[in-house]
Amino acid sequence: MSYLEELRKKGRDANPFFNLMGIEVATFGDGKAELQMEVRPDMLNGAGWMQGGIYTALADEAMALALFTALDENDRIATISETTSFFREGRIVAEGRVTRIGRQVAFAEGRVVADGATGPVLSQTSASFSIIRGKGL
Repeated sequence: MSYLEELRKKGRDANPFFNLMGIEVATFGDGKAELQMEVRPDMLNGAGWMQGGIYTALADEAMALALFTALDENDRIATISETTSFFREGRIVAEGRVTRIGRQVAFAEGRVVADGATGPVLSQTSASFSIIRGKGL
């Protein structure tokens, strides 16, 4: 069973990281994905702000899921590079979308927004992914 089929069948139980972080799969398909997550007190740093790596990890997962919807079932991916800019904090929803797919590298953008897709942008991430063709999960 493919990763996307597992997600459709099991939801977040298909991905151990989703369970750890409490990430819910809202939508995915056609090179786009949306994930949602409640911010917990154990995700805050000493200053009381959400730790920045959580924004980046959530955006990375949204971009990866978006990319899986645009590739063949047996293709795998690995993040090559990623850059995140932080703007503010709040309840978070991550959106990922594929911007370009080449033969060996794909590019995606991720945004983390506050409390729904129309909320203010909290962080923005751009990433490149290596495509490993036909290897399966």
